[in-house]
Amino acid sequence: MIATIARREYANLFLSPLAWTLLGVVQIILSWIFMAQIDNFLLLRPQLMQLENQPGVTDIVIAPVFSLAAIILLMVMPLITMRSLAEEKRSGSIQLLLSAPLTLTQLVLGKFGGLLLFVITLASLLMLMPLSLLLGTGLDLGKLASIWLAMILLLGAFSAIGLYLSSLTANSTIAAVGSFGVLLMLWILEWGSDNPVIRYLSMLNHHRSMLEGVFDSADAVYFLLVIFLFLGLTVRQLDSERLPR
Repeated sequence: MIATIARREYANLFLSPLAWTLLGVVQIILSWIFMAQIDNFLLLRPQLMQLENQPGVTDIVIAPVFSLAAIILLMVMPLITMRSLAEEKRSGSIQLLLSAPLTLTQLVLGKFGGLLLFVITLASLLMLMPLSLLLGTGLDLGKLASIWLAMILLLGAFSAIGLYLSSLTANSTIAAVGSFGVLLMLWILEWGSDNPVIRYLSMLNHHRSMLEGVFDSADAVYFLLVIFLFLGLTVRQLDSERLPR
């Protein structure tokens, strides 16, 4: 049942011109940034070759591109998730789903599964840019794998938060704005604060280290906790709206 809902959600995303438009816009913007970073690397290469431990293409080109990609996608993902449950509420089909022979956990996991498939597709498409450099130079494949995994975990957390905000309202616009506000707050949480608890709660803090190729299980656990927390909140929210039987 979860797989069926996930496939339906994934297919519905690509039936909407919004998803195709956002994918195209993101690819174009990041392709331009990618080419600009390559130009910068070529300009800096003579100076870099004089360094003892010179940074490579992965550090100079790929990591900054995906760092900017995270910020761009922070603004894009609320537009992807805003209709997940809000549209079901607006159309009234949410009551059919709530009365269907499936648990709320299955429903939420199915919805999230469809969003996660979209996230994996998006991250893989973005990874085609750095992989194209293998035709002319060497890459740190370990760091590249860490960057790819970091994007999936980050976008998975974005999706879980967006799904929860979508469960709170029947208005897609309110869901999108609310999701963006929560994501932005979690992103900038560490700015101007030395409190270790606040720094731990900041998404930027965990995502930055993974972009540097430092795969710490604590960072992966953080994103998984965020995902499970907001999926659990979504289940609880839908349970409070279930019609009495």
